[in-house]
Amino acid sequence: MKRTGTIALFAVMVVAGTFAQTKKESKPAAKQQLVDPPVAAAGAPAMSAHPSPYNFAGVQYPRIEADNRVTFHFTAPNAQKVQVSIVNAPFDMEKGAGGVWTYTSAPQPPGYHNYWMIVDGAIVLDPGTQAFIGYGHMCNGFEIPEASVDWYEIKDVPHGHVTAENYFAKSINAWRHIYVYTPPGYDANLRTRYPVLYLQHGGGEDERVWIEMGRTNLILDNLLAQGKVKPMIVVMETSATGGPDAPGGRPGINGAPPVGGAGRGPGGAPAGPPAAPGAATQGRGAGLFGIGGPGGGAYGQFMTGELIPWVDKNFRTLPDKDHRAMAGLSMGGMQTSAVTMANLDKFSYIGFFSGGAAAGGPGRGRGATPPPAAPASPASLDFKTIYNGQMAVPAEFNKKVKVLFMSCGSMENADTLRAHQQRLAEAGITNSYVYISPGTAHEWQTWRRSLYAFAPLLFR
Repeated sequence: MKRTGTIALFAVMVVAGTFAQTKKESKPAAKQQLVDPPVAAAGAPAMSAHPSPYNFAGVQYPRIEADNRVTFHFTAPNAQKVQVSIVNAPFDMEKGAGGVWTYTSAPQPPGYHNYWMIVDGAIVLDPGTQAFIGYGHMCNGFEIPEASVDWYEIKDVPHGHVTAENYFAKSINAWRHIYVYTPPGYDANLRTRYPVLYLQHGGGEDERVWIEMGRTNLILDNLLAQGKVKPMIVVMETSATGGPDAPGGRPGINGAPPVGGAGRGPGGAPAGPPAAPGAATQGRGAGLFGIGGPGGGAYGQFMTGELIPWVDKNFRTLPDKDHRAMAGLSMGGMQTSAVTMANLDKFSYIGFFSGGAAAGGPGRGRGATPPPAAPASPASLDFKTIYNGQMAVPAEFNKKVKVLFMSCGSMENADTLRAHQQRLAEAGITNSYVYISPGTAHEWQTWRRSLYAFAPLLFR
């Protein structure tokens, strides 16, 4: 019996020693194949004219025309001037009989687009269609179909769940409101644990947008049904870290938990109007652009100290860096860069969608935030300072990060992003990937496609 026990103990020691040696001598992940999302083929048949899918029942306008133009109607008999702002670009409408103003746009690219009315200088929502957040205020939206493309449409496949959760953050004395996607089978396979993707919105938006406009749940459901991605949890939260006194916020009762301690209740934090990147902000949306600094800045410290521990406690996660990813669009890409590069002991997968790359921000195009200043030349990159200095020793960075994904639309700064990725490769960074979305700008079709390309690279 003693001999058997000794042999068993020796076997455990050998296995443990081998595991420790494997962890100590971790090697860079093998380069994966980047698969571009399907896009409409040239000459694909156009769809017939139809009301926007976001219209209320029986409402005909906005109407998506067969050539992807959009016709808008708005009734304002007493108005002197009415414009429709399509992705933050105003166009004059023409007044007709009965005080109905009309406008038909130029052909629009595929995907979701924000719009709103401007009536005698005031922003007004179109009452016949749904409203969504964008540009720091509520907007209307319309959807241009992409011919023969359905990977972000609802299908007859197993579906995950999207839940709205609330938790109390002690460090800022405020309730937080988040959306969490759990994959099909999560509620049935109670012993299974899952990796987590933290997904960030852009400037002037909040935690809703990756579900409402990005269709994250549908994209992942469809990819899972095809066996192209690993099942994962996705957490979507606002990066605003303003406290309970921030005007326009959505804290609990004066920012305090109910009697009896912390629990679930109403709450969240707003997305305020844009400020200069990196600037300290106060009031509404405080901390929204407090990007960078120790621990990844205000949100980086909040995320690692409050959000991640809460998610790991309340969901069946695999709570280690090899099973944790973060990505974001535009400003969310900048936030992702700041948080992950200061916390590579907590993240192995990183995604920058139209923002966050050291070569520059989103560049030209339409979207949630204004275009940044001209990016620095990739040839001038200082690897001792970019990305928080994490690339100063490329071999070490390759061991820590399994995937560094960067993307943008072809109508953004695509050439600069390609040159940046080439510069990283020349310096010995072997784990970077670049995706350029054809024919799109700083907008949701770029980011839907980016998620489609990024998700299959995760947790391999």
